Amino acid sequence: MSGGRVALPGGLGLVGVLVFVAFQLLSGGQAFSVPPAFEDGTRAPGGEIPASQDPDRDLRDFSAYVFNNVQDSWERAFREQGRPYERARLVLFREGVNTGCGTAASSVGPFYCSADQSVYLDLSFYLDMQEQLRASGDFAWAYVIAHEVGHHVQNELGTSGKVRQLQQDSPGEANPLSVRLELQADCYAGVWARTVADDLDDTDVPEAMRAAEAVGDDRLQRQARGSVDPDSFTHGTSEQRAHWFDAGRESGEPAACDTFSPDDV
Repeated sequence: MSGGRVALPGGLGLVGVLVFVAFQLLSGGQAFSVPPAFEDGTRAPGGEIPASQDPDRDLRDFSAYVFNNVQDSWERAFREQGRPYERARLVLFREGVNTGCGTAASSVGPFYCSADQSVYLDLSFYLDMQEQLRASGDFAWAYVIAHEVGHHVQNELGTSGKVRQLQQDSPGEANPLSVRLELQADCYAGVWARTVADDLDDTDVPEAMRAAEAVGDDRLQRQARGSVDPDSFTHGTSEQRAHWFDAGRESGEPAACDTFSPDDV
């Protein structure tokens, strides 16, 4: 997952028109072997481990529960608009994994691969969030999962493909477009959070907000090298990420997640 505000110059204002059509439809390391699969479609972290001996069993089960809950909410939203929704797949791994998008090491963090429509989670990132990002809590982890499913929603709506084409046509705007795509996934995570509002306690939303802020480009760059380069941002600032998650949560409407039409986000 990955200061200042990002603005798209005049010629790329078209992206707001292209992508907003989709919103309206919903408005009302190295080479690694892939571990064996569980019956529920997730993959065993690090190979065969008896469930009773798996130290990550609770986290694995919680991850699968949240993943399915998020997808259930989007499936309902699509169905209400008469649109089909093809469910994504959850893959849990340790150290590294082969994907439809190539091989990936744990260092890349959680990610979504559109080529195989799968969300990939290394459960060790949960500990990284606690110790390195200071963003602990179950709902912080749920925000991460909901964000990645948000990318699947973008793929289902065709938003990701339109953005990729615009990035190819205007390479100089690749990073600003990436920021807008990531902020929209944050907003979609907030939309899901609204659907479970009755089940949350007073600590849950602050946990998710802290997690969103913790993975802001400005904060991560400052921690890594002591300086910030806004031109290299690909996910958005801490303020932007928290803002858009909260915008989705407050509205509960996918149409509120138009991060492409405004001059800045």
